[in-house]
Amino acid sequence: MIVKNLRNQNLIGSIAMVFAMATFALEDALLKTIAEALPVSQILLIFGFLGTTFFLCLIKYKRLALFSKELNSIPMHLRIFFEILGRVFYTLAIALTPLSSTTVILQATPIVVVVGAVLVFNEQVGMLRWIAILIGFIGVFIIIDPGAGDFSLLSLLAVLGMLGFAGRDLASRAAPKDLKLPILGMHGFLSVMIAGLALSIWEPSHFVWPNIVISGYLILAVLIGMSAYVSLMMAMRMGEVSAITPFRYTRLIFGITLGV
Repeated sequence: MIVKNLRNQNLIGSIAMVFAMATFALEDALLKTIAEALPVSQILLIFGFLGTTFFLCLIKYKRLALFSKELNSIPMHLRIFFEILGRVFYTLAIALTPLSSTTVILQATPIVVVVGAVLVFNEQVGMLRWIAILIGFIGVFIIIDPGAGDFSLLSLLAVLGMLGFAGRDLASRAAPKDLKLPILGMHGFLSVMIAGLALSIWEPSHFVWPNIVISGYLILAVLIGMSAYVSLMMAMRMGEVSAITPFRYTRLIFGITLGV
């Protein structure tokens, strides 16, 4: 009975992960369009502010407790730290290094997350799952085929960003179960806003007023990003990490499809 329930959780978690990767890819496409008109730091600030506001409205609608003792826990503090780390350094990597090498480094996230699940949560991972994860990463590397000159010391930015995202996912799994998804989402987007503020200090730029079209793209990207974020948190808080995390590789499929 326990095994069957675990399999059901793995199935639901895998579906949630695939949906999250699809919506994240769509969000990336919108943000790429927006980045042609607005500075990256400003995008993160506005994106984080709108997402935080929308989640606050959802929290109020559902009458959830905005503040609780669970928020003042080590996993939540770590989650915010890793979220900011991932957002800042991965955004810098996209801006300063070739996209191919940055994408390859991001695809190491499933491996790091599974290793973290073994070390932190004592999860048992079978040989077949390790082989599947490694084959997935090798496949991504072969498809993207980054040139040797693409990798440099600046690629460490993408490594730090990848480690930030992996740490965020592990901290989300360790977060108290009493914390509802809208609460996690609000803190996630609040971290994005802080990341935008940090990036604006490193990369000062003048504020650019978005026109009606760009404003519409921003709102749409936030709504899609909220759905993606909730799905990702749902996936990471159920089932086995080693069974669900490999479905992150589907993001590359959706990204290529949108590119075509």
